Amino acid sequence: MTPPTSAILDVHVQPRAKKAEIVGMHGGAVKIRLQSPPVDGAANEELIRIVAKKLGLRRSDIELIGGVSSRRKRIRVNGLTVSDVLRALGVA
Repeated sequence: MTPPTSAILDVHVQPRAKKAEIVGMHGGAVKIRLQSPPVDGAANEELIRIVAKKLGLRRSDIELIGGVSSRRKRIRVNGLTVSDVLRALGVA
């Protein structure tokens, strides 16, 4: 039996952007602009929603594992490899 696949990804977020979008790479992390402000977890929730939608996964498959109150975050994506995630986000 093969172990479940998951990818750990570094993300740099820019809250309060005019448009929510995946920009590209920024200092070794995927840069994502978010419309939500960094208040009461709104930006973190939007980040998870955007990544899940772009990857065609459920929100429960995306987990914020670091950087809850920082622009630099770490997320775990269950069910995909790092290369699959980067390719699907259009930054590979």
